[in-house]
Amino acid sequence: MSQIPVLPPNERRILRLDEVEAKSGFKRAHIYNLMRAGKFPQALRLGVRAVGWDSVEIDQWIAERLNNRT
Repeated sequence: MSQIPVLPPNERRILRLDEVEAKSGFKRAHIYNLMRAGKFPQALRLGVRAVGWDSVEIDQWIAERLNNRT
């Protein structure tokens, strides 16, 4: 299993799917279902067969979920 580097908060970069899965705790199919429903940040097209996510958008999405806990 690969190590995901720890970066300072809000350092903007492109996250690939494995990093988004690790941060969110969700797998690919659920991430894409949430995206389709408008409940998860949209992926950015990087190439013909590559997508990534804005790290700041993912961190904000996670922070919103944590702030909405009851």
